[in-house]
Amino acid sequence: MTSVRAAVAEAARRLAAAGVPSPRVDAEELAAHVLGVERRDLARPAVGDCEVPDAYAVLVAQREARVPLQHLTGAAYFRYLVLAVGPGVFVPRPETEVVAQAAIDAARALSAPRVVDLGTGSGAIAVAVATEVPGSEVFAVEADPLAHAWAARNVEGTGVELRLGDFATAFPDLDGSVDVVVSNPPYIPPDAVPLDPEVREHDPELALYGGGEDGLAALRVVERTARRLLRAGGLLVAEHADSQGDSAPAVLRAAAAWDDVADVQDLAGRPRYVTARRRGEQP
Repeated sequence: MTSVRAAVAEAARRLAAAGVPSPRVDAEELAAHVLGVERRDLARPAVGDCEVPDAYAVLVAQREARVPLQHLTGAAYFRYLVLAVGPGVFVPRPETEVVAQAAIDAARALSAPRVVDLGTGSGAIAVAVATEVPGSEVFAVEADPLAHAWAARNVEGTGVELRLGDFATAFPDLDGSVDVVVSNPPYIPPDAVPLDPEVREHDPELALYGGGEDGLAALRVVERTARRLLRAGGLLVAEHADSQGDSAPAVLRAAAAWDDVADVQDLAGRPRYVTARRRGEQP
């Protein structure tokens, strides 16, 4: 008999050798998933000393082959949320939590704010806003049918209005009435193929590559849509790569429709997102 404790230790060694960034944590998360318990429960003798299920070895082998942990467990953690994820949808990253925070802070300062999430993917930002800003009216759009299906699961019961479609033409019925537009658009330049096999082989290309030589073609579309949707003084929050701390704000400044264009760093001190206010007289 192989105990859960021994199996986790061996799995951690294998995952480390495979280059998994957090081998012990991932080994424990997979064990907890198979056993249907919380990760902290693995320390209990009643759990750690029991025989490991055969399914655990299968999951470890997949993780060793760099299948994302979230695809194996079917769950991704984002702020206070546990989101359903899997093949066909971009797995939300911790750094995007500060982007969501900026949208949440702006929405909280208003009464009954109207917020739009362009290119919602799993629905992470939209659901975070809807659940953390009581009284908010949140809309989200996603073009990829597979990602849209995952988002539909995650927005259920939150009040988020989710639509399937291109964010270039999204929500014409909301033109000029939105308080906050937030987006984590694709922004990787076409010649900058990610080195991480989990990103390169498992995240959908539509969610990765921003288009254009600089990777900012998608941001330019976001800018045009946000310009159309936002009321005067409304806020745009858009994520970008850490190498685009100058070029992303330049996209907005070139449009001559924005005030207070600013770039903001994440918790690690890297350029992470740009904000801007829709130019025009306040209503």
